[in-house]
Amino acid sequence: MPNTLDLTNRVAVVIGATSGLGRDLALGLAEHGASVVPTGRRESQLASICEQLKQPLVQACDVSSRASIDALRDAVLAKYGRIDVLLNAAGYTFRKPTAAVGEAEWTALIDTNLTGTLRACQSFYEPLKASGSGRIINIASVSTFVAFHEVAAYSTSKAAVAGLTRSLACEWARDGICVNAIAPGVFPTELNTALIMGTPRGDELLMRTPMRRFGRAGELTGVAVLLASEASGYLTGQCIAVDGGFLASGVNS
Repeated sequence: MPNTLDLTNRVAVVIGATSGLGRDLALGLAEHGASVVPTGRRESQLASICEQLKQPLVQACDVSSRASIDALRDAVLAKYGRIDVLLNAAGYTFRKPTAAVGEAEWTALIDTNLTGTLRACQSFYEPLKASGSGRIINIASVSTFVAFHEVAAYSTSKAAVAGLTRSLACEWARDGICVNAIAPGVFPTELNTALIMGTPRGDELLMRTPMRRFGRAGELTGVAVLLASEASGYLTGQCIAVDGGFLASGVNS
């Protein structure tokens, strides 16, 4: 039987690949055979991941700019002639009492985490359709499903990403594009380390996680490979949690 998880000859664009989970996922897809084009806003970090992947196409991208996203799409098509996978991992968070969050702060986060995802999906729609087995993988969060204290803007954006994922999955199924999301549990990254490592918040998260640990580098790769591959041809509109049991958890002691 053919190995339907093999990503050889599939071209994957990973937006938000200069750090954190996006970087790990870009490396993971490449390890499973995909030609990965990583991108992000920070050019110095982008050069580093491109060098690690031996990817000569170094094209920065800002998800707040449709022109920037379109330029990335066109550069990838010029080099490879096709795009099979789009992985949207660009995003950020901040912690602040919701009553004190300004409209500009709220709007900026929603624009990156949600509208930036929409812009990328819209821009890459035609080449993904032309692929015949296009795949979109959006990055949601366990806070898509449950509230985290004082991160209302982030949680709202990620809940909306899940909603967008379902809507696009239904609308674009006839075009051969499978659209799914991954909801990571708590993985220490540069975005959240100060919030969770050795803090009461981190201790509570560990207490609520049956595996009693945070996620490790590479532990999202398996689900991402599945969703990027031919093996997921009948899987669409789903948001898959990789969270050590966090969402399933009730009383743990």
